Amino acid sequence: MTISTSEPLHPDKVFVQRHPAHFIAFGGGAGLSPVAPGTAGTLAAFPLFWLLDYFLDPVEFLLLIIALFIIGIWACSVTGKALGDDDHGGMVWDEVVAFLLVLVFTPNSLIWQAFAFLLFRLFDIIKPPPIRYYDNKLHGGFGAMFDDMLAAFFTLLCLAAWKAFVI
Repeated sequence: MTISTSEPLHPDKVFVQRHPAHFIAFGGGAGLSPVAPGTAGTLAAFPLFWLLDYFLDPVEFLLLIIALFIIGIWACSVTGKALGDDDHGGMVWDEVVAFLLVLVFTPNSLIWQAFAFLLFRLFDIIKPPPIRYYDNKLHGGFGAMFDDMLAAFFTLLCLAAWKAFVI
């Protein structure tokens, strides 16, 4: 990790607006939340999903998520270097993109989406194996993005098991 003294370690609105990568990495400003920025980023995915789901079919949505993941690698890499922290807590684009993926495969009801939200936040915060392993081993923009995709995968596994065996 390299630390840049030209940028603040505690980013603010000016930092987020300074570069498109910062704006993206901070989820349009959701990552500036003083309390639980990752949760704020995950919540920001809801209105984005509801809007995009209206216009895109599932294949188009998945292709968009792939593009957003690739853009996120770039944005988190640039922003992480500027902050001297590969996975700064305010960089929430990884939560936004990963939770969009969860929502694409979650039944379209508020109760399912609420449980998906809770499970995703649980996996993202606790980071059970192998999520913690990859969170520690992978760095840069890809590392910032990848561990949240694993949390999304675990969330979807739990939802699928719940649907198959409980309902």
